[in-house]
Amino acid sequence: MSYRHHFSRTSVVLLLTASTLAFAQAPGAFSPERYPVKPVRFISPFSAGGGTDTVARALAQLLGESLGRTFVVDNRAGAEGTIGTEIGARAPADGYTLLLANLGTLTIAPNLRKVPYDSIRDFAPVTLTTESSAILVVHSSLPVKTLKDFIAFARARSGQINYGASSAATMLPMELLKQMTGMDLTHIPYKGTGPALTAMLGGEVQVMFGGAINTILHVRSGRLRALAVAGGRRATGLPDVPTVAESGYPGFNADSWNGVLAPAGTPRALVMRLNQEIHKVVLSPRFREIMAGDGSDPVVSTPEAFAERIRIDHAKWRRVIEKTGLRKE
Repeated sequence: MSYRHHFSRTSVVLLLTASTLAFAQAPGAFSPERYPVKPVRFISPFSAGGGTDTVARALAQLLGESLGRTFVVDNRAGAEGTIGTEIGARAPADGYTLLLANLGTLTIAPNLRKVPYDSIRDFAPVTLTTESSAILVVHSSLPVKTLKDFIAFARARSGQINYGASSAATMLPMELLKQMTGMDLTHIPYKGTGPALTAMLGGEVQVMFGGAINTILHVRSGRLRALAVAGGRRATGLPDVPTVAESGYPGFNADSWNGVLAPAGTPRALVMRLNQEIHKVVLSPRFREIMAGDGSDPVVSTPEAFAERIRIDHAKWRRVIEKTGLRKE
């Protein structure tokens, strides 16, 4: 081997080593403490203006102010959130594309049909951000005051009571309640929450699980009567209304939630940095004020607790869906 050839190979090795060291020492490279060094894309898998999008925009604004970098909300709506969720799953695992997912995209849609991502394997959960509970309401014309009253009323009229729902996420809590109580209710589908609520006010359906923001005003006006809260704790705006579990059906919990995820393979140190920064924002008075207008409660979690929440809810809604007779496409 000639000296010149040997020198050439050695030079290449030295240059590559120097380049690697320089990159490793560059601002932000493999340095969670300096993250972010460029704009961050925040995928919202729904159209602008919805509940999940409201959370995404609040997080993006407050994180941008806190960290001094731009967080851009990228609405990728379609297929009930699964299009944007797939984009989040396939993004580079570098912390510069984050996904705001919800109960429906991660635990309900995958049990109803084939989706192009795996809710467990394709993501690195960062933290929960919000929870919200639907309110079980009945038309004020029904002669019932409590959940037990309604169950007895419905059992005596098997198949004659209609309930409204606009999506699988609003249908399945009622299906779970039917399975736990033995009620036979007839599902009437609607194309949105607004039409379902309009039908409820007009007496086309007699009962539904409705969002707190959409139903509380009608409860206070006397047009609807609130019987129970679907989640694990009472609603702030209706402190005297018990949860379904408190009403005699322990184990019932149909909380809805949102949370931030990164693509699988995102470095653990970066996940923890994101976890810490998002916690600061979610626990701030400004975020709580924004969420109060949307009927959501700020919550935070460890990455491990969020991952476990996804697994538990995925299994729970799979069991409910199987019992309803719904099938994957």
